[in-house]
Amino acid sequence: MTAASESIHPAATEHLPFFITPPGETDTLMIVLAFFLAISVLGFGVFYFRLHSLPEHIAHKNKKIQAELVAVLGLVSLFTHQHIFWIIGLVLAFIEFPDFGGPLNRIAGSTEKLAGFKPGEGYVELPSPAEAYAHAEEAPVEPEAAGKPVDGAIPLPARADAAAGKHRERAHA
Repeated sequence: MTAASESIHPAATEHLPFFITPPGETDTLMIVLAFFLAISVLGFGVFYFRLHSLPEHIAHKNKKIQAELVAVLGLVSLFTHQHIFWIIGLVLAFIEFPDFGGPLNRIAGSTEKLAGFKPGEGYVELPSPAEAYAHAEEAPVEPEAAGKPVDGAIPLPARADAAAGKHRERAHA
């Protein structure tokens, strides 16, 4: 018997397929398929996460007002596996909402002018209710103290024309 015939089992055929490895040799097909499987799983994961963030990328690229809402909807869809949130986010990413901030800022500026404040002077930072409550617990406010705010009232800044002593009359159209 020759060396080649000793390594093959007597019940085996003479022509074995290429993917059958002899005993003691490295199975190259298994190694190649293991790398292919790892790369495929990684590629599918990248594609899946890229697809889930597609509405967010669209909204941020177009500088939409609702970009944060679209991002939250994408995350909710990702973690709950309810695709309706992803569809809503995609629709919102393509919708153009009107800018309400510009006209409202102009209205606020005009109202400040009518009230006699300089632009931006009428803005008063209000404390949170928790801070006002904690302040009231620390030092009780005496009602007879004149000139001090009672019950958490916040004094408004003095008007610019009040210091000068002049009064504006209403303009009738």
